[in-house]
Amino acid sequence: MATTQLNKPHIPSEAEATLSQESSRILASYLQHSSPTQKLRILEENGNEQILEIPKSAYQLLIDILSQMAQGNAVTLIPVHAELTTQEAADLLNVSRPYLVKLLESKQIPFHKVGRHRRIRFEDLMNYKNQIDSDRIQALDELAAQAQELEMGY
Repeated sequence: MATTQLNKPHIPSEAEATLSQESSRILASYLQHSSPTQKLRILEENGNEQILEIPKSAYQLLIDILSQMAQGNAVTLIPVHAELTTQEAADLLNVSRPYLVKLLESKQIPFHKVGRHRRIRFEDLMNYKNQIDSDRIQALDELAAQAQELEMGY
């Protein structure tokens, strides 16, 4: 499996955010929930038109991307089966690369080596992230319950 190079996230300008907000609103208003596909009419500068039919899931993804850009968030797409370098994986978890390597070597996140380089499947990284997020939520719920039992005013 080849490593997929991640695109560098682009932070939208104010003009791009405004255009994205309007575009996502318009596209969302035409979302056909009952159909498995969505048709778009493309009007070229020379006046020619083309009809584009895309899966509804791709149409929804486009709306989601525009919505995030409208909020000023950078967006990047990563294929689920992508293999990440340790730096790319560390960036996605917002941790240092040495810390990520410790997680890998302690077998908390599966990986394999390509030559002497470690590669992490995006899906495995997201499974780890979802698990630690779930653990954090559970710990916070337990702390909140204890605070209520002790009448700490939370």
